[in-house]
Amino acid sequence: MSVVGLDRAVLLRLATSERLESAVKTLPGGAAVAWRAASRYVAGRSQGQALAMATALLERGYTVSIDLFGERVSDPRVADRVLEDYIELAGALPPPASDAWLSVDLTHLALDSSASAVADRLAAIARVLAAGRRIQVGAEDAARSDAIMACVLDVVARGLADRLGATVQANLLRAPADADALAQAGVHVRLVKGAYVEATGAHPYGEATDVAFLRLGFRLAERGATWSIATHDGRLREALLLAHGPLSVEQLLGVRPEILDELGARGIPTRIYLPYGPDWYRYWLRRVAESRGA
Repeated sequence: MSVVGLDRAVLLRLATSERLESAVKTLPGGAAVAWRAASRYVAGRSQGQALAMATALLERGYTVSIDLFGERVSDPRVADRVLEDYIELAGALPPPASDAWLSVDLTHLALDSSASAVADRLAAIARVLAAGRRIQVGAEDAARSDAIMACVLDVVARGLADRLGATVQANLLRAPADADALAQAGVHVRLVKGAYVEATGAHPYGEATDVAFLRLGFRLAERGATWSIATHDGRLREALLLAHGPLSVEQLLGVRPEILDELGARGIPTRIYLPYGPDWYRYWLRRVAESRGA
């Protein structure tokens, strides 16, 4: 059976399987075949490749958010090396006149080992960013939501709200309360449907999540939040743009790229998520899984 023929939930489980990744990459030609499929979604395997793509997109009038692949780190020493990589990346971004942000998953900074240490690492990255730039905290599964919110609000309390962004997943039942807390704190909100298959505490995919997404968009607008629409669902995007004007729209690299020029021609700002690094394989499988009908 081909990868695209598998069930969405199965693919999401496979996306975290180190055994499968190792098996594919050790097959003759396996890594090359997988990379050809994955490369449309990935800005490169090195920082230099990612920055070159970011520069090219910025020159075309887009804005970007760059993410060094990685998740589920448990060793604090590894997390400290990740921190060093992010600080180096922050210093290597195109000049401040360009609109280039960073993105990070907090498990890449060892969230499961020490939430307080992760807050320290996130704050260290935020502090080295030029004024007007942010580091967006990515979505994780619902079980980590409390720890993520606590970490973000800890960094806000250090006077760094203007350097932070956070992701709100509309499918989670807790999303309205999280959106309110982030809006009140002055954190930029990236509104997504939600990519994880949750056992509890979530709306089912389909109409219930779509309605929750729209309601959250109106809620953020009513509260005067700084926020963006991060979905490839044209119906949801257009409904919110019609209601609230030219909000920023965020898209993943390689997903419906034809939309970007059309949005730009309408004066709608767009931000492209640019992930890079050697851990591209599991990210690719997650993109395939999410395409299986959210």
